[in-house]
Amino acid sequence: MTARGVDFHVTESGPADGIPVLCLHGWPQHHYAYRDLLADPPEGVRIIAPDLPGYGWSGPPPHRWQKEEVASDVLALLDELGLERVVLVAHDWGGWIGHLMVLRAPNQFSAYLVLNMVHLWLTPRMVLPHLWRSAMYQPAVAFAGVPIARHTRAVSIVIWYALWDRSTMTAAEIRWFGDRFRDPVCARAASDTYRTFLLEELPALRSKPETRRSHVPTRVLFGVHDQAVHHSLAAPESANADDYELELVADSGHFIVDEKPELVRERLITLVKEFPPA
Repeated sequence: MTARGVDFHVTESGPADGIPVLCLHGWPQHHYAYRDLLADPPEGVRIIAPDLPGYGWSGPPPHRWQKEEVASDVLALLDELGLERVVLVAHDWGGWIGHLMVLRAPNQFSAYLVLNMVHLWLTPRMVLPHLWRSAMYQPAVAFAGVPIARHTRAVSIVIWYALWDRSTMTAAEIRWFGDRFRDPVCARAASDTYRTFLLEELPALRSKPETRRSHVPTRVLFGVHDQAVHHSLAAPESANADDYELELVADSGHFIVDEKPELVRERLITLVKEFPPA
């Protein structure tokens, strides 16, 4: 399906007339992050899991993965799918895109479940103590990510390292994600994701901080053993939102969708029941 010039790969499961739930992945994954929900969708729920532009099996975007542009791409995809209102679930960079979408088009989302991702109302003072986390991998992905992803096992190693409970993903599943980035389109999309963040979006936190307020009910699940993102950057106290709650998960790392699929499922079911799309 094509939207805004992006050839989207979309995987769906559940009844066509079910409650639509849009699931967005992050780096370094694709729609298969939601394999448990896709294999066994909650009763009456339609799971829709696209690969983000340039990731998985989606075509490259006509831009350099500026996050506002990607948000526009996904909103256009919703229009192409004929979805006027959905529940949103998003992890990692999908979570950043999700925050942008609910700020720009709040009427299209009845509720939002964020998985291990910061909110947008960050300040340099909040971010500074945690820059060392970003320095561990983001510059390498941004500026040398294409050859690294295509010709080494680095992406798979990053996934393995970021798991708190390493029994929750098999070596084959890790390779299913990591090996996809050997494709030059995927490798370039990943590099652009971080390059635009470091050169454009991160500096904008100081010069153009986010001031829009979220009116979409938002629930955040956050594995506290995340080596890449600290849960303090998703704190309710600093979120400019009407209805925003953070739940810390003590025995999970960054890949909470993979490590705690049943918990994600339970929280999604609760959200669908509490805030069904009208």
